[in-house]
Formats: sequence, C-alpha cells, structure tokens
Amino acid sequence: MDSSTRAAGFRFRLPFAPNGMSQVIPALRAYSGLQAMSRDALFDQEVLGRINSLEIRLATRARDVRLAQKLRFRVFYDEMSATPNPVTYLSRRDIDLYDGICDHLIVIDRSLAKTRSRSGVVGTYRLLRQDLAAAHGGFYTTREFDIGGLLSRHEDLRFLELGRSCVLPAYRDRRVVELLWHGIWTYVVRHRIDAMIGCASFEGTGADRLALPLSFLHHHAAAPDAWAVRAHPGRYVEMNRMARDMIDNKAAMRALPPLIKGYLRLGAFVGNGAVIDRQFGTTDVFIALPVASIKHRYIAHFGAAGERHAA
Repeated sequence: MDSSTRAAGFRFRLPFAPNGMSQVIPALRAYSGLQAMSRDALFDQEVLGRINSLEIRLATRARDVRLAQKLRFRVFYDEMSATPNPVTYLSRRDIDLYDGICDHLIVIDRSLAKTRSRSGVVGTYRLLRQDLAAAHGGFYTTREFDIGGLLSRHEDLRFLELGRSCVLPAYRDRRVVELLWHGIWTYVVRHRIDAMIGCASFEGTGADRLALPLSFLHHHAAAPDAWAVRAHPGRYVEMNRMARDMIDNKAAMRALPPLIKGYLRLGAFVGNGAVIDRQFGTTDVFIALPVASIKHRYIAHFGAAGERHAA
C-alpha cells in the first residue's frame, strides 16, 4: 500500500533509530535481505498457494528478499516515476529499512525460475505485524498519517500493515491478484489478524487532476468514527474537491487504481486527507480494512482457512 522510507545519500535514515550508530544493523539487514526475526514456524518453507506455474509463499531466505527488492525497483523506478537515491540506483533494488522487520510475500513463476536469466519472482507484498512494529518504533504508515488514535481505540485488536505491493506488467491479471490475496488471507488467519491498514497510492502528485477519484473516496468510502484516521497536518491534502452531487460515480470508479478499487470491494474504509509523496511521485490515501468488514463472498471464495489455492 505504500511508498518507502529511503536512504539519504549512502546513510540510511531510520525512523525508529535514535542515532546514526543504531541505524547500522537495520541498514545492513535491509541491504543484505536479512530479517530481524527468525522465520515464523507457521510458514517455514511452505508454498501457500499455486495456480498452474505460479506459486506464492513467504520469503524465507535473504536472497528471496533481495529478489523482491529488485522487482520493486523495476516497477517503482524503471516503470514508474520514483526518484532513486545513490544506494537504490547502484544496487538496482528498492531498499527500505522496514524490509528487515517485515515478512515478504512473493509470487514465483516456476516456468521462469528454471531459467538462469530470470529470478521467477513476478509479484510481491510486504507485511508488518503490530507486535514487530511496536518493538521497532511503529508502522511505516505513521510517516504520513496519525494512526495513534486508531490503535488506542482498538487496543484489543491485532493489526497488520500491508505495503509495497507490485506485480510485473505481464502478470497483472486475475491469477496473480488471486494468489497475492490468498497469501494475505492465509497470513491473516494463521496470525489471527483483526484489521489491515496501510497506504495506497495514485500515480501523480497533482491533487486537482485527481479531484474526481479523491472526492469519490471522501464522499463514499470515508471511515466511520471508530476507524477514522487523518493525514498529519503538515502533509494534509484536501480530498473533498468536488461536491457529492457533481461526481460521476462510474467515471470515478474507473479512475481508481486497481489496488484501491480492490480494497473497497473487500469492505475497506479510507482516511481523512491525502498525502503527496514527492520521491515516488504519488498521492497516498490511508486504507483501513477490518477483517469483520470483509464481505462474506470473498471469505467464501478463498476459504475460511485459505484453502482455495492451497498447495
């Protein structure tokens, strides 16, 4: 759902590190692909789902994380308009310090993985559980949105942050989307997650150009009070740019990115205010998806225990 905290020059800047020295180990983990926590036994080496030659699993090796970072670079920097810093440019990887504490879902095309010239990783999603976020200074989302009230109102719930979703252009079809959501749902079930949050992005930084879809979200998908979140004051961009009766709902839906449209179909809410990410060239909105709000037909589609595409 998000863009990334980046390195400044060759020095990594870490929001949960109080000084330069404490940033060294997290930076090395992120660059190498190592993760801070030992692999979760719930998913150790397990293929979570398979459709023909495509399969989804959690990255269990540093090499897997590096391949996910390479894929993100291809999508965010080569294809889209993100601006790389020296570390990102030289490594040809989208390196983020959160990579060392997150789990990484990867979709692999086994027909490509058999060739030496291709890694086979064609899609990825990054997952951060609340317990790990709390132990390392908080969620990525807090850079853009004030989520403290949301977490306080739901102290009894387990949150999962979704981010860094990307798929190679040739694989942006139903099969890969199905596998990514199958993997997320399996993860949610096994870790007993109650709510998913994160940032979702529109391409471009011109809020006026995005007036139609932003206004649609403001009028038709705003979070109720219990799930309300607001962009930080210094970064707040008004989403209410058109009167409700001036909105062509069908045109607005067509203007929504597929990821945001997918979240809404599942039952997600949108926060108050957008945020401009200049480095990534995007306009970000906050997404909250309580598991209890997910429409029954989607749970039935994947299976209550994520058995639909289970390998």
